[in-house]
Amino acid sequence: MNMDAAPFLTVREIVMDFGGIRALDKMSLDLSRGDVKCIIGPNGCGKSTLFNVISGDLDPTSGQVFFMGEATTGLSPQKICRKGIARKFQIPSVFDDLTVAENIEIAITAATKHYTPFSLLRGGPDRSNYELVLAETRLLEYRGKLASELPHGIRQQLEIALLVVTDAQLLLLDEPTAGMTEEETDAIVHMIQDVRDRLGVAVLVIEHDMSFVRKLSSPIIVMMKGAVLREGEYADISNDAEIRQAYLGDSE
Repeated sequence: MNMDAAPFLTVREIVMDFGGIRALDKMSLDLSRGDVKCIIGPNGCGKSTLFNVISGDLDPTSGQVFFMGEATTGLSPQKICRKGIARKFQIPSVFDDLTVAENIEIAITAATKHYTPFSLLRGGPDRSNYELVLAETRLLEYRGKLASELPHGIRQQLEIALLVVTDAQLLLLDEPTAGMTEEETDAIVHMIQDVRDRLGVAVLVIEHDMSFVRKLSSPIIVMMKGAVLREGEYADISNDAEIRQAYLGDSE
């Protein structure tokens, strides 16, 4: 899905040096509004470093990141988040002692920017849209369960839902299906596709599970040594002899 031909996220010639080690080597990519792309590559190729630069956790040695036409390089992670970029790490970050509905409530409250901890004690925000949020994120049947009691896959879905309800326009998902069953992986695929199709949210995913990448049916960026080696559809990437040898371990 490409809702806007102009680049929504632009990463240009990013270099990231750590002493004598170059983690990113003139890394560039474009992502349009409503697009989903998967980034694959061997461990140490710079995938997580790229996410750290986009999210503001690292300032690059050189190069620029632009989001919705504005330069974000050098901004704090908090300012970048407020601009609409939300990141999910490999380990779910939810409030274990709260229910699914309460986790959603906190996320919505934080996104409105109209409430303080003291105002929450006086009754909190309007809860009229919580049922809709829970239904749209396929979490309605779990609304009353504590987050600590959720299966691994549902916890991952909850964390993605928490990013979505903050009105994020770009989601950075780092291995969202790690440790999941096939059924749980399929649920994440459907959730990402729903977020893209219904809300026009762009999604950039780091993933090692090629079954997930195939099911997501989105363009793939192959990283190697801190830069883009190839970009294309799954069929093209999976049939590329150089990629099979370098990444998939195919010696033929």
